[in-house]
Amino acid sequence: MARIAGRTGDRHTKLVKLLKVALPLVALALLSTIFLVSRTVGTQDAIPYSNVDVQGRAMDPRLTEPTWSGLTSDGARLNIAAAEVRPPAEGRPATISALRADLTTPDGVDTHLQSAAGTYDDANQRVTFSGQVRVHTSTGYDIRMAEAVAELDRTQVTGIGPITGQAPMGQLTAGGMTLNPAGDTGGQYRLDFTGGVKLIYTPAPQP
Repeated sequence: MARIAGRTGDRHTKLVKLLKVALPLVALALLSTIFLVSRTVGTQDAIPYSNVDVQGRAMDPRLTEPTWSGLTSDGARLNIAAAEVRPPAEGRPATISALRADLTTPDGVDTHLQSAAGTYDDANQRVTFSGQVRVHTSTGYDIRMAEAVAELDRTQVTGIGPITGQAPMGQLTAGGMTLNPAGDTGGQYRLDFTGGVKLIYTPAPQP
């Protein structure tokens, strides 16, 4: 019985010595595997900004979703926004896409302008709307025109025809229009149509 116990003890001692050597090696192998796997980067996991053409942006600078707000000299509030603005080049003004503006005059009338494109003339402080221009006012005018010019330092919007649209009293066509202060009338503003103005009167529905 003593010999059997001795042999069993020797086996246990050898097993312990073997595990002392084997277990650290196994742990080292597992750690090495973890580090090797962590260094593997899948091309499908690249962040979306990695495909931005930085060189192209540097060669073709632009402003994305810019906004501008201010007051005209006569106290009207003007807010302008766009999808994109490209700076002027070779003597041409800055070009604008998806242009829109909100003008609120001191008499409380809101005028909204929007167009597919436009330009900004810094020297003359004006913005030109072009390409399917729409002008809508809180007084009931909803008109279309070929081009419109809005001054930034004073309240004046000039529409270049042909002009077509809906007026409060009916269907309207004209060669041009202007929105500006109506002289010394205590802060009143006037929308004038010029150039062969035609109005198809639509009577208001009877109650």
